[in-house]
Amino acid sequence: MTSFSQGKYALAISDRSGMAFPYNEMVREWNGAWVHMSEYEPKQPQLQPKPTSADPQALTRARPARTEFATEDFLPDNPFTTSDGPEYANLSIAFPNGDLQVDDQVTFRDVKFPVGGAAVTTLELSTTLNGALTDSATTINLTDGSQFPTGGFIRIQKVLTSSDTTNPLLVGSYQNEVVQYTGISTHQLTGCTRGTSAPYRGVSPEKTTAGAHSSGALVLGSYPVHSLNTTQVKGNGQPEYSTQFDGIDVALVNTVSTETGGGFQCTIGPVNDRD
Repeated sequence: MTSFSQGKYALAISDRSGMAFPYNEMVREWNGAWVHMSEYEPKQPQLQPKPTSADPQALTRARPARTEFATEDFLPDNPFTTSDGPEYANLSIAFPNGDLQVDDQVTFRDVKFPVGGAAVTTLELSTTLNGALTDSATTINLTDGSQFPTGGFIRIQKVLTSSDTTNPLLVGSYQNEVVQYTGISTHQLTGCTRGTSAPYRGVSPEKTTAGAHSSGALVLGSYPVHSLNTTQVKGNGQPEYSTQFDGIDVALVNTVSTETGGGFQCTIGPVNDRD
């Protein structure tokens, strides 16, 4: 079988310069030219650029940034304990792992029974507006404000009607308003800041919108957390002790007797609630 010579002594003519060079020193360029290695020129990258596309702008599974709306939590059975102290009547609420903070504003709902002489409406701080309210009024008349704290936050419940909005999709939806007040005179809240929000777990959500409300609209008050109930639990590692959150304490306006109760499936939640 015929084989090719290795060309150790042969010469070759360069396609670029036309000069003779040792055959074994010749190389093939990208364009097919047969040239000496000293003449070799690599292909210019711009002659065949890599295909590119526009920078990606969207995610496959996009999720908008947002702060989740705080929601209500169920309390254990009979979560309320009342006691009368030298400075104020105290209400202790069992709320394991509640992770609340001092000065948070809390509301209670679905209380089944009075506790220690405190009526259900006292624990829930539920009443109604005594008279229509404009969107700029700084005093608010309540049907019964005798159990409300001297300062704090309330939520006025409002269901939008066709007279409130031109968007038919919003008719029947809630547009509750949170109001902060600094004083109370009998059944009138004074020093009101309209369209605000109340802190819960150390965070104040987006402010509500001030609006007009009809007489008889539902008003729900709130209690500020004045102290936390915790237990130091000893573990097996480090740190030696960990803090277990057991519940909170709030102050009541009127005197009470010592009792534990309230029923089952009572709830605790923020002032800024949807309904």
